[in-house]
Amino acid sequence: MAEPDTDVRIVHRDGALLVLDKPSGIATTSPAGGHSLVAVAGELDAEAPNLHPTSRLDAEVSGLVTFARTRAANQGLIEAREQGRYARAYLALSARPPEPEAGTWSWALGIDPRDRRRRVVVEEGASGKGVRDAVTDYRTLSVTPHAALLWLEPRTGRTHQLRVHAERAGVPLLGDKHYGGERRRVLPSGSVASLRRVMLHCTRIELPDLGGDAGAAQARLRLESLPRQDFRRAWDALGGASLAESLP
Repeated sequence: MAEPDTDVRIVHRDGALLVLDKPSGIATTSPAGGHSLVAVAGELDAEAPNLHPTSRLDAEVSGLVTFARTRAANQGLIEAREQGRYARAYLALSARPPEPEAGTWSWALGIDPRDRRRRVVVEEGASGKGVRDAVTDYRTLSVTPHAALLWLEPRTGRTHQLRVHAERAGVPLLGDKHYGGERRRVLPSGSVASLRRVMLHCTRIELPDLGGDAGAAQARLRLESLPRQDFRRAWDALGGASLAESLP
Protein backbone atom coordinates (compact mmCIF):
# COMPACT_ATOMS: atom_id res chain seq x y z
CA MET A 1 0.00 0.00 0.00
CA ALA A 2 1.30 3.45 -0.90
CA GLU A 3 2.23 5.77 1.92
CA PRO A 4 -0.38 8.49 2.54
CA ASP A 5 0.37 12.00 1.31
CA THR A 6 1.01 13.95 4.51
CA ASP A 7 2.41 17.09 2.89
CA VAL A 8 0.48 20.19 3.97
CA ARG A 9 1.33 23.04 1.60
CA ILE A 10 1.00 26.79 2.06
CA VAL A 11 -0.87 28.19 -0.94
CA HIS A 12 -1.24 31.78 0.28
CA ARG A 13 -0.35 33.88 3.31
CA ASP A 14 -0.74 37.59 3.97
CA GLY A 15 -1.56 39.74 6.97
CA ALA A 16 -5.14 38.48 7.12
CA LEU A 17 -5.30 34.99 5.65
CA LEU A 18 -3.48 31.67 5.58
CA VAL A 19 -4.64 29.16 2.94
CA LEU A 20 -3.39 25.58 3.13
CA ASP A 21 -3.63 22.67 0.69
CA LYS A 22 -4.71 19.70 2.85
CA PRO A 23 -3.99 16.10 1.89
CA SER A 24 -6.50 13.34 2.53
CA GLY A 25 -6.13 11.56 5.85
CA ILE A 26 -5.91 14.49 8.25
CA ALA A 27 -8.90 16.04 10.01
CA THR A 28 -9.29 19.82 9.90
CA THR A 29 -9.97 19.96 13.63
CA SER A 30 -9.60 17.56 16.55
CA PRO A 31 -11.84 18.21 19.57
CA ALA A 32 -9.60 15.93 21.64
CA GLY A 33 -6.53 17.96 20.73
CA GLY A 34 -4.94 15.29 18.55
CA HIS A 35 -3.16 15.67 15.22
CA SER A 36 -5.12 17.93 12.89
CA LEU A 37 -4.74 20.59 10.24
CA VAL A 38 -5.35 23.23 12.91
CA ALA A 39 -2.31 21.93 14.81
CA VAL A 40 -0.20 21.92 11.65
CA ALA A 41 -1.35 25.45 10.79
CA GLY A 42 -0.26 26.61 14.25
CA GLU A 43 3.21 25.21 13.60
CA LEU A 44 3.43 26.74 10.11
CA ASP A 45 2.17 30.15 11.22
CA ALA A 46 3.12 30.51 14.86
CA GLU A 47 3.13 34.31 14.59
CA ALA A 48 -0.56 34.61 13.62
CA PRO A 49 -2.37 36.72 16.24
CA ASN A 50 -5.58 34.66 16.17
CA LEU A 51 -5.50 31.69 13.78
CA HIS A 52 -8.97 30.27 13.07
CA PRO A 53 -10.21 27.90 10.30
CA THR A 54 -13.04 29.50 8.33
CA SER A 55 -13.67 26.40 6.21
CA ARG A 56 -13.43 22.71 7.02
CA LEU A 57 -12.91 19.57 4.98
CA ASP A 58 -13.72 16.02 6.04
CA ALA A 59 -10.61 13.98 6.89
CA GLU A 60 -10.78 11.98 3.64
CA VAL A 61 -11.28 15.07 1.48
CA SER A 62 -8.31 17.04 0.14
CA GLY A 63 -7.83 20.61 -0.99
CA LEU A 64 -7.93 24.23 0.08
CA VAL A 65 -8.70 25.27 3.66
CA THR A 66 -8.77 28.92 4.71
CA PHE A 67 -7.63 30.28 8.08
CA ALA A 68 -8.24 33.81 9.30
CA ARG A 69 -5.08 35.13 10.98
CA THR A 70 -6.82 37.91 12.93
CA ARG A 71 -10.21 38.50 14.55
CA ALA A 72 -10.94 41.24 12.00
CA ALA A 73 -10.22 38.86 9.11
CA ASN A 74 -12.47 36.21 10.64
CA GLN A 75 -15.31 38.71 10.89
CA GLY A 76 -14.63 39.85 7.33
CA LEU A 77 -15.01 36.30 6.04
CA ILE A 78 -18.19 35.74 8.06
CA GLU A 79 -19.65 38.80 6.36
CA ALA A 80 -18.36 37.64 2.97
CA ARG A 81 -20.20 34.33 3.40
CA GLU A 82 -23.41 36.13 4.33
CA GLN A 83 -23.07 38.33 1.24
CA GLY A 84 -22.31 35.44 -1.11
CA ARG A 85 -18.74 36.65 -1.73
CA TYR A 86 -16.93 33.57 -0.42
CA ALA A 87 -17.07 30.83 -3.06
CA ARG A 88 -15.60 27.34 -3.19
CA ALA A 89 -15.45 24.79 -5.99
CA TYR A 90 -14.66 21.08 -5.84
CA LEU A 91 -13.63 18.37 -8.26
CA ALA A 92 -15.22 14.98 -7.68
CA LEU A 93 -15.30 11.56 -9.32
CA SER A 94 -18.46 9.48 -9.64
CA ALA A 95 -19.16 6.22 -11.45
CA ARG A 96 -21.49 7.96 -13.91
CA PRO A 97 -22.66 11.49 -14.76
CA PRO A 98 -25.77 12.91 -13.10
CA GLU A 99 -28.97 13.51 -15.07
CA PRO A 100 -29.21 16.17 -16.26
CA GLU A 101 -25.48 16.72 -16.58
CA ALA A 102 -25.69 20.20 -15.00
CA GLY A 103 -28.05 21.85 -12.58
CA THR A 104 -28.71 22.47 -8.89
CA TRP A 105 -29.32 20.08 -6.00
CA SER A 106 -31.36 21.73 -3.27
CA TRP A 107 -32.25 18.98 -0.82
CA ALA A 108 -32.31 19.91 2.85
CA LEU A 109 -30.13 17.85 5.16
CA GLY A 110 -30.63 16.50 8.65
CA ILE A 111 -28.82 14.30 11.16
CA ASP A 112 -29.18 10.57 10.53
CA PRO A 113 -31.23 9.30 13.51
CA ARG A 114 -29.31 6.00 13.36
CA ASP A 115 -25.86 7.60 13.37
CA ARG A 116 -25.29 11.19 14.45
CA ARG A 117 -22.03 11.32 12.50
CA ARG A 118 -23.92 10.97 9.21
CA ARG A 119 -26.30 13.27 7.35
CA VAL A 120 -29.39 12.38 5.33
CA VAL A 121 -31.69 14.16 2.89
CA VAL A 122 -35.00 15.11 4.52
CA GLU A 123 -38.34 15.59 2.84
CA GLU A 124 -39.28 19.05 1.55
CA GLY A 125 -40.82 21.15 4.30
CA ALA A 126 -39.60 18.87 7.08
CA SER A 127 -38.46 20.47 10.30
CA GLY A 128 -36.70 19.29 13.38
CA LYS A 129 -33.38 19.31 15.13
CA GLY A 130 -30.48 19.67 12.76
CA VAL A 131 -32.54 20.16 9.58
CA ARG A 132 -30.97 22.82 7.36
CA ASP A 133 -31.36 23.96 3.78
CA ALA A 134 -28.51 22.90 1.48
CA VAL A 135 -27.86 23.99 -2.11
CA THR A 136 -25.21 22.71 -4.52
CA ASP A 137 -24.63 23.78 -8.13
CA TYR A 138 -23.07 21.04 -10.23
CA ARG A 139 -21.91 20.29 -13.74
CA THR A 140 -20.23 17.43 -15.54
CA LEU A 141 -16.80 18.30 -16.90
CA SER A 142 -15.80 15.02 -18.51
CA VAL A 143 -17.12 11.49 -18.95
CA THR A 144 -15.32 8.23 -19.67
CA PRO A 145 -16.84 4.74 -20.02
CA HIS A 146 -15.91 4.17 -16.37
CA ALA A 147 -16.41 7.45 -14.50
CA ALA A 148 -17.40 11.11 -14.59
CA LEU A 149 -15.51 14.18 -13.45
CA LEU A 150 -17.84 16.61 -11.67
CA TRP A 151 -17.54 20.29 -10.73
CA LEU A 152 -19.41 21.06 -7.51
CA GLU A 153 -20.07 24.52 -6.08
CA PRO A 154 -21.80 24.56 -2.67
CA ARG A 155 -23.86 27.67 -1.99
CA THR A 156 -24.23 26.52 1.62
CA GLY A 157 -21.67 24.84 3.85
CA ARG A 158 -23.41 21.90 5.54
CA THR A 159 -21.68 18.86 6.98
CA HIS A 160 -21.15 16.21 4.24
CA GLN A 161 -23.31 18.30 1.89
CA LEU A 162 -21.65 17.38 -1.41
CA ARG A 163 -21.36 13.72 -0.52
CA VAL A 164 -25.01 13.37 0.52
CA HIS A 165 -26.32 15.38 -2.44
CA ALA A 166 -24.32 13.22 -4.85
CA GLU A 167 -25.69 10.06 -3.25
CA ARG A 168 -29.28 11.33 -3.47
CA ALA A 169 -28.73 12.25 -7.14
CA GLY A 170 -27.74 8.64 -7.87
CA VAL A 171 -24.07 9.44 -8.42
CA PRO A 172 -22.33 8.69 -5.10
CA LEU A 173 -18.72 9.80 -5.09
CA LEU A 174 -16.19 7.08 -5.79
CA GLY A 175 -14.40 5.90 -2.68
CA ASP A 176 -17.15 7.16 -0.37
CA LYS A 177 -18.04 3.99 1.52
CA HIS A 178 -20.26 5.93 3.96
CA TYR A 179 -22.51 7.30 1.23
CA GLY A 180 -22.74 4.49 -1.32
CA GLY A 181 -19.56 5.06 -3.31
CA GLU A 182 -17.57 2.21 -4.84
CA ARG A 183 -14.10 1.56 -3.43
CA ARG A 184 -12.94 -0.31 -6.53
CA ARG A 185 -13.93 -0.49 -10.18
CA VAL A 186 -13.09 -3.48 -12.36
CA LEU A 187 -12.28 -2.28 -15.86
CA PRO A 188 -12.91 -4.25 -19.10
CA SER A 189 -9.19 -5.01 -19.30
CA GLY A 190 -9.44 -6.85 -15.98
CA SER A 191 -7.41 -4.24 -14.13
CA VAL A 192 -8.84 -2.71 -10.97
CA ALA A 193 -9.02 0.97 -10.12
CA SER A 194 -8.74 1.30 -6.34
CA LEU A 195 -10.48 4.27 -4.70
CA ARG A 196 -9.04 4.34 -1.20
CA ARG A 197 -10.69 7.56 -0.06
CA VAL A 198 -13.51 9.90 -1.03
CA MET A 199 -12.68 11.27 -4.48
CA LEU A 200 -13.42 14.89 -3.59
CA HIS A 201 -10.99 17.83 -3.70
CA CYS A 202 -11.54 21.53 -2.97
CA THR A 203 -9.80 22.96 -6.02
CA ARG A 204 -10.68 26.66 -6.03
CA ILE A 205 -11.69 29.41 -3.62
CA GLU A 206 -12.64 33.02 -4.35
CA LEU A 207 -12.89 35.45 -1.47
CA PRO A 208 -12.24 39.08 -0.54
CA ASP A 209 -8.61 40.19 -0.45
CA LEU A 210 -8.59 41.17 3.21
CA GLY A 211 -4.82 41.42 3.43
CA GLY A 212 -4.36 44.33 1.06
CA ASP A 213 -4.58 48.09 1.45
CA ALA A 214 -7.66 50.12 2.33
CA GLY A 215 -10.52 49.23 0.06
CA ALA A 216 -9.12 45.77 -0.61
CA ALA A 217 -12.34 44.17 0.63
CA GLN A 218 -13.67 45.00 -2.85
CA ALA A 219 -10.73 43.18 -4.45
CA ARG A 220 -10.76 39.42 -4.87
CA LEU A 221 -8.39 36.54 -4.31
CA ARG A 222 -8.73 33.49 -6.54
CA LEU A 223 -6.64 30.54 -5.41
CA GLU A 224 -6.42 27.10 -7.00
CA SER A 225 -5.03 23.67 -6.15
CA LEU A 226 -4.95 20.69 -8.49
CA PRO A 227 -5.87 17.35 -6.89
CA ARG A 228 -3.27 15.22 -5.19
CA GLN A 229 -1.53 12.23 -6.77
CA ASP A 230 -4.06 9.65 -5.53
CA PHE A 231 -6.94 11.52 -7.19
CA ARG A 232 -4.99 12.00 -10.43
CA ARG A 233 -4.00 8.33 -10.57
CA ALA A 234 -7.60 7.24 -10.05
CA TRP A 235 -8.84 9.51 -12.84
CA ASP A 236 -6.07 8.31 -15.16
CA ALA A 237 -6.91 4.66 -14.41
CA LEU A 238 -10.57 5.37 -15.20
CA GLY A 239 -9.65 6.74 -18.62
CA GLY A 240 -9.67 10.44 -17.79
CA ALA A 241 -7.73 13.17 -19.56
CA SER A 242 -5.69 16.00 -18.04
CA LEU A 243 -7.34 17.49 -14.94
CA ALA A 244 -5.66 20.86 -15.50
CA GLU A 245 -7.20 21.08 -18.98
CA SER A 246 -10.63 20.13 -17.61
CA LEU A 247 -10.95 23.04 -15.18
CA PRO A 248 -13.52 25.70 -16.14
